[in-house]
Amino acid sequence: MPTALVTGATGLVGMHLIPRLQREGWQVRALVRDPARAGLLSRADVTLATGDVLDATSFGRAARGCDVLFHAAAVITPLGGWEAFRRPNVEGTRNAIAAATSATARLVHVSSVAVYGAHRFAASGRRTDESTPAGRIPEEAYYARSKRESEELVFEAQRAGQLWATAVRPCVLYGSFDRQFVPRLARLLRRGFAPVISGGHNTLSVVHAANVADGLMRAAVFDGANGKAYNLANDYDVTVRQFFEHAAEGLDQRLRIVSIPFVVARAAFAVVKAVAPLVLGNRLKAMVSSSLDFLARDNPFSSELARRELGWDPPVRPETGIAEAFRWWSAHH
Repeated sequence: MPTALVTGATGLVGMHLIPRLQREGWQVRALVRDPARAGLLSRADVTLATGDVLDATSFGRAARGCDVLFHAAAVITPLGGWEAFRRPNVEGTRNAIAAATSATARLVHVSSVAVYGAHRFAASGRRTDESTPAGRIPEEAYYARSKRESEELVFEAQRAGQLWATAVRPCVLYGSFDRQFVPRLARLLRRGFAPVISGGHNTLSVVHAANVADGLMRAAVFDGANGKAYNLANDYDVTVRQFFEHAAEGLDQRLRIVSIPFVVARAAFAVVKAVAPLVLGNRLKAMVSSSLDFLARDNPFSSELARRELGWDPPVRPETGIAEAFRWWSAHH
């Protein structure tokens, strides 16, 4: 029976990965800063290892005897500048590499499609797959920079022969236990009004966390994944309009969807982009810049390599997963 150590165990990916591993017969440890605040994990037949990704000693101790280290811990929207992203995301990954190396464990690193940089699909007209060259990342895009640097550390160590390592690259995640995307959208939809751009018929760049957990587990046990990265960025095609409709079902909310012409939306976003740095600082400027593409254009990513090599067959479909995610938020927010 294999043993896994999961970082970021109380986060969105971790809360879906742990039960999936248990169903497949794995023994699971969770690296947690405070076991008393582990919530559902305390009742989930999980071994709680006290430690922190920034504490190399406790991290290494937690990894001893493990076969696989799933490194899902990361910050997405912390307060502060570059250092607030760099320390947990980059230095935490450096410690994950050391812990996995010391334990002779496989390292499965949760990366992000943010490593590709901006506008790859719009420039080339083809979907972004693992062969797509990395594009420029703006200096203020702290999250994307930290994820690229983290992934580079993983593959530098793998190429040096330190350890077996692979990475997966999700896009925007959603699902039960979400504290980012679903809550923000739910607060908008509860008003009973949802704006969409040009009818909302474009496919969203979203993926269910349970489907990412499925891909993570498959990557961990596939020998050929060593040294490779896999996009897990389009489990099923779901349009903006469909996503809102399924979300409203989960919220038990009547919803009025209003279409906005693209030119109007572009003008509005241009104003927000100009004003955002004055009000919010440069920390969120990059997020504002990418929001129009996210809402108005099709999902630019391909996950065909994961389907072909890992046998990735996402188990959760959007018509059930979206409603369940918003139903969970409504019950727990």
